[in-house]
Amino acid sequence: MKKPGMTRRKMLVSTGGGVVLASSLGVGPSKVEAAPLQVPRRVLGKTGEKIPVLVMGGSVPMDPRFDPKLAEAFKYGVNYYDAADCYGGGSVERSIGAFHMRANLRSKIWITSKSDEHDPKGFEETFRESLEKLQTDYVDMYYLHGLNDPSKINDDLKVVVDRLKKEKKMRFFGFSCHGGKVAELLEVAARTPWIDSVMFRYNFRQYGNTELNKAIDNAHKAKVGLIAMKTQGSAVSFEPEWKKFEGKWNKYQAVVKAVIADERITAAISDMDNLDKLHENVAAALDKTKLTRAELDSIYKYAAATRHLACDGCDHLCGAAIDAPVQIGNTLRYLMYHDVYGRKELARDLFRALPEEARNIAHLDFRAAAAACPHGLDVDGYLRRAAQVLG
Repeated sequence: MKKPGMTRRKMLVSTGGGVVLASSLGVGPSKVEAAPLQVPRRVLGKTGEKIPVLVMGGSVPMDPRFDPKLAEAFKYGVNYYDAADCYGGGSVERSIGAFHMRANLRSKIWITSKSDEHDPKGFEETFRESLEKLQTDYVDMYYLHGLNDPSKINDDLKVVVDRLKKEKKMRFFGFSCHGGKVAELLEVAARTPWIDSVMFRYNFRQYGNTELNKAIDNAHKAKVGLIAMKTQGSAVSFEPEWKKFEGKWNKYQAVVKAVIADERITAAISDMDNLDKLHENVAAALDKTKLTRAELDSIYKYAAATRHLACDGCDHLCGAAIDAPVQIGNTLRYLMYHDVYGRKELARDLFRALPEEARNIAHLDFRAAAAACPHGLDVDGYLRRAAQVLG
């Protein structure tokens, strides 16, 4: 994707006056490596631990021998690595394990992983498998992944979490969520003392959401560490509307800066699948200037112009209009991975992992679901495309 403004090839160097770009000075990468700046850090809620405001997302291909993206991120102080048992079929956990073992950096990095298993027994089994793949005796944070059912945060799970913490195998616990119940789940976290952190969908499309902001406020007051994901607010498929609004920062940098500017949020997670993207995100995180009113207005205008293209995962609205056990939110998210992120193999693998009845979408008419979407998303058209490219 073509990026206006500050390109990914402009790397950062340290100067007495602050941040400048290597490309503007004619400095090569070898000199950049001499004195890199470190991204700012914030306290992650009740954990009391400081983490970088930019987190290295793990839902990207990684070299299981030694991934240079992890090493480059570490150089700029981005030493929080996010993984999950499902990322790359477990290969991401293995890649992070190989990296810290080879570099002898385990005590200097923060490792988070997640479990797709939501019952306590399966959760613990997956957790112990994660430790083995990560080649570590403990993880700094472990999440219940993709939570959408508040009842899963229960006493039985607490027993397991408490035991793993007592065994010093899990330092902190939380959950991730990106479906239609984000606000409700944040309220649950605010009322649950043993939840240390929540990773949740938060981007410029939700900034004016009163219910969500109230939930964020309550979680923040309860000292729940908040990490924003899906910060790009990417649509299933979108026109280059940002070109109408672009300013100093390109869209990808601007929305990261906007999330970081929210002091309730400890960090923003970004899937930086190559070094150029990593440098671009680091540049945005390092820059101390705030977005101007004009730049913020550009983000809001962009959000309005593309609102009908972005799925919020609120299946309880569109799914209720279809008499079939489909998973509209998940399917559209996988289509986004395919069309927007270019992660075609990952998208197909995730779709094919759904139950057979959820994949049986080619013959269905989703016009009623489209009519139920509060944002006017062309659910029928996108799901017909999903049936073609993901099945």
